[in-house]
Amino acid sequence: MEAAAASTEIWVLGWSIVLLIVQVLAQAFATYDLGPKYLFSPRDEGRVSRNVVAGRLLRALHNLLETYPGFVALVLALVVTGKTGGIAATGAVLWLIARVVYVVFYAAGTPVVRTLIWLVSIVGLVLMLVRLMSAA
Repeated sequence: MEAAAASTEIWVLGWSIVLLIVQVLAQAFATYDLGPKYLFSPRDEGRVSRNVVAGRLLRALHNLLETYPGFVALVLALVVTGKTGGIAATGAVLWLIARVVYVVFYAAGTPVVRTLIWLVSIVGLVLMLVRLMSAA
């Protein structure tokens, strides 16, 4: 199991958790306009921040969460099957870099480039899947 712990895919999985935490915190801090009374409440009212960036960060977080389970599953499956490295590692790194860049461009409100960056993250997942499904 020592080789799995040292794999690029596991390293990227660790950094993906850092990305997740940063996105959750960034989105939470961007809703400052709702005030501490509401933010520390159970939020039963369902108020929405008027901060445009807060909305973008929330949507970027939701977008991450759409593909994150697949990414985690692919990493774990690659480790269990011993198929780490090569295009799987490239795909994992590509996915992480694209996700980091994606949140920056989404927060900035850049429309077309943001979508292309998202597509790059999907290519990363596909590379991982190709390696997982390969015979060797």
